[in-house]
Amino acid sequence: MPIKNRFAELQSEIAAWRQDIHRHPEINFATHRTSALVAAKLREFGCDEVVEGIGQTGVVGVIRGKANVSGRTVGLRADMDALPILEATGLDYASETPGAMHACGHDGHTAMLLGAAKYLAETRNFDGTCVVIFQPAEEGGGGGREMVEDGLMERFAIDEVYGMHNWPGIPVGEFQIRAGGFFAATDQFDLVIEGKGGHAAKPHEGIDPTVMASHIIVALQTIVSRNVDPVKQAVVSVTQMATEGDSYNVIPQRVHMKGTIRTHDAGLRTSVPARVEALAKGIAEGFGGRATFTYHEGYPVMVNTEAETAFAADVAARVTGRPTAEADPVMGGEDFAYMLEARPGAYILVGNGDTAPVHHPEYNFSDEAIPAGCSWWAEIVEQRLPAA
Repeated sequence: MPIKNRFAELQSEIAAWRQDIHRHPEINFATHRTSALVAAKLREFGCDEVVEGIGQTGVVGVIRGKANVSGRTVGLRADMDALPILEATGLDYASETPGAMHACGHDGHTAMLLGAAKYLAETRNFDGTCVVIFQPAEEGGGGGREMVEDGLMERFAIDEVYGMHNWPGIPVGEFQIRAGGFFAATDQFDLVIEGKGGHAAKPHEGIDPTVMASHIIVALQTIVSRNVDPVKQAVVSVTQMATEGDSYNVIPQRVHMKGTIRTHDAGLRTSVPARVEALAKGIAEGFGGRATFTYHEGYPVMVNTEAETAFAADVAARVTGRPTAEADPVMGGEDFAYMLEARPGAYILVGNGDTAPVHHPEYNFSDEAIPAGCSWWAEIVEQRLPAA
């Protein structure tokens, strides 16, 4: 089954929705305009039920097939939120909100799922129920977790759930996917290194925390190269380092470091932070100071279940007419992980072409990907819930 003709017909309309959302980006849970637009569209399409306020500002639409002999429900999820980035695309529909931008393509995800919802509400050529899920706060807010904790899966009796993300570097309309751990757990840490402040001209009278911090940063680079199995994936990055005060001639009392740890399995998610803490404390104590380590768990590993991944890959191959390539593991995070912890399902990448990377001020979602993305979502429902 190639790209559906209906989505070729709808492409310009769906692109207009996307560009409107792009012009009005909203961050985290404050997706009030976007959520209202989505709810209005779903009602206009004739969804059987439209529910707002799931997970604060999430929106859910229910579309029932012509038959419900199977009694099964498939969920399709798109994210709606933007990023706190100043846009530099120069587009005629560029962000009108200073300091906010759809730099990850969630405008495209939302528009494509709206397009699929419009088609599915028109045709209803499936046996069961489709639930379209529009989620806020993927970019660090944990909107997926909030929707799950708000009873999303139980309230709408969802049996399995599917998601999609555009991906620069993959040809437009092509798909990639992998089973098992796909996107990484995204945890953070704080390290406070305390020494003994003093005059920079008399370093021997103090205990310099900047020197300790520097040694710690270098030592942390050995964790991945010497403590992690080379065939596994992990990242340890120190991203901030700040001292007290701003004088040229003062050795500070403390240094505060921040960083992130990315892992792909539960064992590493435990062992890597333990190693960070042990190295930091040991080095600090060796210099006569001390280190305080605080760990913050972020999104869990996003795990595609085997059977649903094979099915999603097969659907993608039906859309493109070619086998679906296996994706590489991704060290970025994705809070669709919470939905996949609650129900079996799969997450796929759709090509955005040769564009700027996501989270870049010159990134833009490719409207040419719309027919393929919409077709995949619609086919997920029609193939998983085939009409008699």
